[in-house]
Amino acid sequence: MKFKITTLFLLFGLLSFAQMPIRTQVAPSKYSATISAGELKTHLNIVASNEMEGRETGSAGQKKAGNYLISQYKKAGISFPKGATDYYQKVPAAFLNAQSNENLPDSENIWAYIEGSEKPNEIIVVSAHYDHVGVKNGKTFNGADDDGSGTVALLEIAQAFQIAKKEGHGPKRSILFLHVTGEEHGLHGSRYYSENPLFPLKNTITDINIDMIGRRDEAHKDSNNYVYLIGSDYLSTDLYTICEAANANYVHLNLDYTYNDRNDPNRFYYRSDHYNFAKNGIPSVFLFNGVHADYHKSTDTPDKIEFDALAKRAQLAFTIAWELANRENRPIVDKDGN
Repeated sequence: MKFKITTLFLLFGLLSFAQMPIRTQVAPSKYSATISAGELKTHLNIVASNEMEGRETGSAGQKKAGNYLISQYKKAGISFPKGATDYYQKVPAAFLNAQSNENLPDSENIWAYIEGSEKPNEIIVVSAHYDHVGVKNGKTFNGADDDGSGTVALLEIAQAFQIAKKEGHGPKRSILFLHVTGEEHGLHGSRYYSENPLFPLKNTITDINIDMIGRRDEAHKDSNNYVYLIGSDYLSTDLYTICEAANANYVHLNLDYTYNDRNDPNRFYYRSDHYNFAKNGIPSVFLFNGVHADYHKSTDTPDKIEFDALAKRAQLAFTIAWELANRENRPIVDKDGN
């Protein structure tokens, strides 16, 4: 009798275990495919519309754009970070004007967050600036590429991770989606975060920064199947290898390292928000399509965006973040950044 009861319990246990969901390795392409040209276009036609008045730092138009971003995070079920009281990190005017007084008003970084399942205290930041230069001489500077493209890419990347989470494949590390303000006036929003981090910088393993990924430059006039990567190998061989592998295995863009050259006169490595992480010893990579004729002009409008290229570059950023979030070890800092 004892044997029969034990056997029954064993069989019941095996059947119960068989019915339990099992976490399996899933290729990131299943979820990167949810980042679509159509959804990016829908978002960008709002974020870079005339209604947003060029998203000047602290302006009503920028705040309106911020409200739209928050509405989309709420719609996707993505909350603000643990330890915060809402989706805003307030950046005071005194900070924005400390280096050069441009009479900027108070502004805000906007953040959203997906908590990691196994290493929640290790943070990956995915960043993009959502400000632009406003209205000048009656003309609206929409900033569709700079950096409306990165702004909407963040939304889609976050939504892709949230879909994965709902299906039991959420990231093992936590991801902070950080829309920063004041980039056009001197990388102020990212500098404010780096000096007032919500999570300790020592726990921040990487910043993936996206600034202008919706167009092509003159050097690639025959194809938009490329992206410039800047900084991936400045602090960490691991990060460089991860970016290369993510692209080779899943996305198949042509990775251009022209502006990664330490001697490049454009010095793009120092000119976008990743730098405020990199200067603090955090491995960082900057995705960029290069400068075009509409850069910082009122003609940088949504109708000129190549949404197929925007989607593919956003998919690369997602895939890099996926690998960083789920690999066993954080990237080793083995270089001095110079």
